[in-house]
Amino acid sequence: MSAKHPIIAVTGSSGAGTTTVKDTFERIFDRENVNAAIVEGDSFHRYTRDEMKHKIDEAEAGGTRGISHFGPDANLLDELEALFRGYGESGIGRKRVYIHNEEQSVRWNLPMGTFTEWEDLPVGTDCLFYEGLHGGFVSGHIDIARHADLLIGVAPTINLEWLQKLHRDTHVRGYSAEAVQDTILRRMHDYVHYIVPQFARTHINFQRVPVVDTSNPFIARDVPSLSESMVVIRFSNPRGIDFPYLLSMIAGSFMSRANTIVIEGGKLDLAMQLILTPLIWKLMEAKRKAM
Repeated sequence: MSAKHPIIAVTGSSGAGTTTVKDTFERIFDRENVNAAIVEGDSFHRYTRDEMKHKIDEAEAGGTRGISHFGPDANLLDELEALFRGYGESGIGRKRVYIHNEEQSVRWNLPMGTFTEWEDLPVGTDCLFYEGLHGGFVSGHIDIARHADLLIGVAPTINLEWLQKLHRDTHVRGYSAEAVQDTILRRMHDYVHYIVPQFARTHINFQRVPVVDTSNPFIARDVPSLSESMVVIRFSNPRGIDFPYLLSMIAGSFMSRANTIVIEGGKLDLAMQLILTPLIWKLMEAKRKAM
């Protein structure tokens, strides 16, 4: 953790909705004139898409479970921790981009499923912002979570998470439903051992809970909208959180526990703006004092 070079990390599994939180942070950064170095977790995958497929096929042909992006074997987690450590110490580091889609492929003139070359982060940024699978990862000698000044978890209920992944991967990325189901099953061990434990280390968790039937996410035709959901927001340390103010500003909200506020899904962006903006102010003020 570093006052001079703060690190904000958003962590959650594939299809959890971390990109939505990233978009909110980017709007806050723009409004508050915060110059953030933005890093996507997928850029720390160890293998290209073709290499990953080969590794999985090879393992399954031998009768073992293939690696998954949720686990350490498929990711450069030493390098990710080195980025967090280096940025916290001196505001420097390296990043690259994983080519997800055709638009990025055209922009960088690279095939989908590959990486750009590593490059230095811009000089003089106000903070590092990470969004991906492993912002709160701890295992063995690797402790990424300890470097984050603000660690946000995004963890919808499991059926909703699967439903969102199914719809994204089939409709946007062109995979078959069967292939997505196979991925979910293959990742389950790593999900339980490496993704879920991170949410006990986060400073704030946002958990979306649908209020429509998602009992069989593999046949559902639509992803529940925000208006068809509630969001449970849990603070690891509620000290300093002005709950009366939040309750007065977010219509329909209520406290379910001393450290937990529940809101209507349609109020999620408002709630994130109200909760996260003061925390960014606090980090920037600490940075100014430290500098």
